[in-house]
Amino acid sequence: MEAELIEKEEVTKYHFVKAENSQAISKDKLERAVRLGNEYKGKSQITFMTDQGPKKIVTTVWTLTDEFIQIKGSVAIPVKSLIDMS
Repeated sequence: MEAELIEKEEVTKYHFVKAENSQAISKDKLERAVRLGNEYKGKSQITFMTDQGPKKIVTTVWTLTDEFIQIKGSVAIPVKSLIDMS
């Protein structure tokens, strides 16, 4: 199923669910996205699973914990919902 591209401001309108392949994204890949955002102000393409299917945004990743990534506006996306990140 193709992920629908949405605006980052719309992320809070969706309910996150666990992605089938959430283990596919390595901790290194997540840390690189944070480094890209903080050191270079670069954006990442983030694909995540919601109860309405996969969604995709292009934004800066500001922080990372064991359970969440945080984007602009203090919006947290569960790591278990992530499908892909580039």
